[in-house]
Amino acid sequence: MSPAKIIDGKLIAEKVRESLRDRINRLKKMGITPGLAVILVGDDHASHVYVSMKEKAFHQMDLLSETFRKPANISQEEMVGLIHQLNTDNRFHGILIQLPLPKHLDEQTVLDHIDDDKDADGLLPASMGKMVLGMEGPLPCTPHGMLMLLKHSGIETSGKHAVVIGRSNIVGKPIANLLLQKREMGDCTVTICHSRTKNLAAICQQADILIAAIGKPEFVDRNFIKKGAVVIDVGVNRVDAPNTKKGYKLVGDVNYADVEQIASAITPVPGGVGPMTITMLIYNTVYLAEQRLKTMED
Repeated sequence: MSPAKIIDGKLIAEKVRESLRDRINRLKKMGITPGLAVILVGDDHASHVYVSMKEKAFHQMDLLSETFRKPANISQEEMVGLIHQLNTDNRFHGILIQLPLPKHLDEQTVLDHIDDDKDADGLLPASMGKMVLGMEGPLPCTPHGMLMLLKHSGIETSGKHAVVIGRSNIVGKPIANLLLQKREMGDCTVTICHSRTKNLAAICQQADILIAAIGKPEFVDRNFIKKGAVVIDVGVNRVDAPNTKKGYKLVGDVNYADVEQIASAITPVPGGVGPMTITMLIYNTVYLAEQRLKTMED
């Protein structure tokens, strides 16, 4: 069997961003520039790198992105006060809190103070509820990006068996729900696996589409893969690589070299799912700006 087709997240992300240009231009003609407010707390290196990537992506699209950097010892009251301030700031159509937060802050309580109509991440209870019910609203960025990868790669989902390894609220649960729905890039039969699943490899071998989102470096090898399966690797793990300039490298949850000879298509790490997550954040911010305009017109 020939090596798997590489699902190029960078290329597809660029296509999706270009498809937003007309919508952005229409908003700008109405005097509206879609804007995102990002709250970044503390000195977590990965969070700072990721936020910088988001800022760059927004600026490349001529959109507004402003980051509110706060010290790690910020109080819960100060966080809530900042969110309330941003809720009423009409420059921003979406608000994103970069996770993780310092342990003294109650993550869910903080998130719950974001207005539902500014949910750029698509992860607030109201947005998740709409998603589960198949109603219109902002979708969680990473799962939505994964659907776009499948769509632009011409991969059929209807009637296929999708196996998801991971049950997080950010990736596992929402992608399972979206693939299950009667919708474009849906109509799958879905199995969710997790840390307590028995015979994990045997279940994964049944998958036409396998999604790995468990946070274990190169955990999924050829023993998990059915010949011809599509493999979507959500994991981004930093592992030591003493012989490299940085001293580390990024790998996914899938052992790429071991799996690429068996799968029909696979996402690389980096360059697969990651670029789509930021792109769908732009997508959501544009959508929220359009919804604000619609409300103003009504």
